[in-house]
Amino acid sequence: MFFDTHCHLNSDEFLTDIDGHLRRAHEAGVKRMNVIGWDYPSSLKAVTLAQTYPNIYAAVGFHPCNIQQVPEDEYARARTLMSEDKVVAIGEIGLDYYWEKDPAAREKQKRYFIRQINEANKLKKPVIIHSRDAIQDTYDILKENRPLYGGVMHCYSGPAEMVMMFIELGLFISLGGPVTFKNGRVPKDVAKIVPLKWLLIETDSPYLAPHPYRGKQNEVSFLPLVAQEIALIKNLDVEDIAEWTSNNAERLFHVKHYDY
Repeated sequence: MFFDTHCHLNSDEFLTDIDGHLRRAHEAGVKRMNVIGWDYPSSLKAVTLAQTYPNIYAAVGFHPCNIQQVPEDEYARARTLMSEDKVVAIGEIGLDYYWEKDPAAREKQKRYFIRQINEANKLKKPVIIHSRDAIQDTYDILKENRPLYGGVMHCYSGPAEMVMMFIELGLFISLGGPVTFKNGRVPKDVAKIVPLKWLLIETDSPYLAPHPYRGKQNEVSFLPLVAQEIALIKNLDVEDIAEWTSNNAERLFHVKHYDY
């Protein structure tokens, strides 16, 4: 049984056929999933989905690319959502220098990143961290503002040499579609070295579809392809990856095991 720790079923691409996507996911063995917010409206949709379906959980937060024009009252509404029962994490939060080149805007990303880490610590919840072309600043902020209840480096794209540094901060390493890419040398190197007890898997759907669907719309039902590639790299059975990553997700997000 697989646990997709990061998907965006709250995206417009999915909202017209949620039941179809969930049926295909279930048939593929993906029984549980976290739906992740990136702003207030998407976080509200994530919470609504979690309240509607027993096997869906939610994360609430502001993506670094979505914090430049956040009104304070909207942030306050999101903070209220963060306390909902099925909200298992704060995210996705972090830094994105790929899309943002302006130094002042990057500084605002840092301030919001720290602010949301502090919110997670107050609520005793883990964080889901986005980092793109900003791995050193991400690490420095996390080291100085440590998430007290753990978290995950979502779709980790940093160097393999930094994996243990993030683990030492109590953060899981999550791998998605890029580990299956034929030219995905870095995520494959990461898969080799990350200890099983600190490994999670995800789709990030509708983005980053795994091989052989690269370039197409991703969906939760493709998660086993990620697990199969990691199993091949680690010379394990795919069932081992499914069991380890599901147990790790339960431990991080404090959710119980159910047979759906």
